[in-house]
Amino acid sequence: MDADAQRARKAAAVEKVREQRAQQQAERDELSARQAELVTRKRRATGGPDVRPGRSRPDEGEADHGDGLGGALELARRANGMKAELTRAPKAGDKSWVKSGLASMVLGPIGWLYAGSFREAVPASAAWLVIAAIASKIIPMFLLMPVLMVLLPLSGIAGAVYALQYNRKGTRQRLFDGDKQPKQLRGG
Repeated sequence: MDADAQRARKAAAVEKVREQRAQQQAERDELSARQAELVTRKRRATGGPDVRPGRSRPDEGEADHGDGLGGALELARRANGMKAELTRAPKAGDKSWVKSGLASMVLGPIGWLYAGSFREAVPASAAWLVIAAIASKIIPMFLLMPVLMVLLPLSGIAGAVYALQYNRKGTRQRLFDGDKQPKQLRGG
């Protein structure tokens, strides 16, 4: 009798676990369906994928900054696109993102002159040289090293991004303050 009661309890517990798993799966399916509906509704409202002038692919549009699976999928798609862009064979006239990044990391903003916008690279290089000359006279090198350990890798990243933008557009592109629209004259 005890064995039968134990089997019955075990069967009831297994059935309860199955019901919970089925309920969790149903909730996951419902969530996926809602997310898919939101994405398709959003695309229908905007007229399809975000393709703006100057953008070569729809995935270069603004990212959905929502939490969850949609944001993770968007991030993964962008990472895959960046990987493909970094590993493709360079065409004639392209700037090497590796050379640009290394030059910018070793030389600071002076390395930006390789692929960056002259409007940004020349003033930054001049300021870098002036600050380096003044700082080397006033501040001991052991105090400058922690600052350089942060600034030089950031400069290297900016140099690599300059080269990638150059290769994407075919001309030197501004990295900073590039979102501003040109001023228009009144009446025109």
